[in-house]
Amino acid sequence: MSTTATVPPESSKASMLYDPKVRGLVYQGALVVGIGLLFYLATTNAIDNLRAARIASGFGFLSSTSGFDVNQTLVPYNATSTYGQAFLVGLLNTLLVAVIGCILATFLGFAMGIARLSSNWIVAKTAMVYVEVIRNLPLLLQLLFWYIAVLRPLPDARNSVSMGAGFFLNNRGLFVPRPLFAADAWLVWAALAVGIVGSVAFAVFARRTQEQTGKQYPVVLTSLALVLGLPLLVWLVLGLVTANPISFEMPEQQRFNLRGGLQVIPEFVALTLGLVVYTSGFIAEVVRAGILAVSKGQSEAAHALGLRSGPTLKLVVIPQAMRVIIPPLTSQYLNLTKNSSLAVAIGYPDLVQVFMGTVLNQTGQAIECVAITMAVYLTISLITSAGMNIYNSRKALVER
Repeated sequence: MSTTATVPPESSKASMLYDPKVRGLVYQGALVVGIGLLFYLATTNAIDNLRAARIASGFGFLSSTSGFDVNQTLVPYNATSTYGQAFLVGLLNTLLVAVIGCILATFLGFAMGIARLSSNWIVAKTAMVYVEVIRNLPLLLQLLFWYIAVLRPLPDARNSVSMGAGFFLNNRGLFVPRPLFAADAWLVWAALAVGIVGSVAFAVFARRTQEQTGKQYPVVLTSLALVLGLPLLVWLVLGLVTANPISFEMPEQQRFNLRGGLQVIPEFVALTLGLVVYTSGFIAEVVRAGILAVSKGQSEAAHALGLRSGPTLKLVVIPQAMRVIIPPLTSQYLNLTKNSSLAVAIGYPDLVQVFMGTVLNQTGQAIECVAITMAVYLTISLITSAGMNIYNSRKALVER
């Protein structure tokens, strides 16, 4: 007698809630609803509080008169300018510190990173002490050190230190010759642009030629001749044919003060020095790690071919180490840019001090000022990351 198995009905199948895909969709939907609810509650609460405090929301305040001055401006600005122009002043001051700081920190960090691997005991230990001390001291403390302990004790304007060539140093900052541009000065800038483009093109040509034939060209000297020599030549020619396209207003020592010239405020100097020194300590470790990641056999092979230590480091080790250096170097650039917001501690008029400080206090537009400032830092970080990622993709190994 044969028996047949009974097929369980469809209703006995496992519930859909035990399906991982279904559970995932349910959880994600609940998360989206929860985030939306929190955003709705925060928005309505903020609107109610603004109405209760009789504060108008929106960005119309940007066109109102600011009524305050800023001691460093890269664009025309005074107390009759608008809050929007004050935002631009703070943004440009932040970008100025970030760009100069990243460039100087890169050079100093590379020098210290290479020095840490030097065969000279004194050089290596000095670099090690520099890196360990700088990395383990708070950045805010270093900024206060440069501003209070180094720059503030300088002599007053009456007793300014003359550094020659129209440079004066005192506790109000560094006074340097101010460039004055004539109507035909654009030709000098055009020559500079042509020189930069030409130097980049020549560097690409020299690299491709070296890869194909092994022949090397003097890239550094040629680039300097194009970038510096060409604008200088145009400047001299215009000075002989017409009036001098670029002249300089020299600072003059008066009885109680300095008159004329261009003032570099001590807050800018202290902030730049602090950010450069602090960030260079971290970049030095990044560079050291990248060099150590290159196989020692690469250096031995280069020495076997007759290359000395300097060319070996420049032509063999550093190009390979850049594949390891670039990703963490990007993080250090982002950190330097964001750390520049500590400028408020020493009174440098960056975006945070001008916009989130003075403008916010005068207008009461806290949400708008904070949102704009956050958006600016986010945009700067994303642009920096995108640029470094493009550079990193050019240096990365390409699999065949």
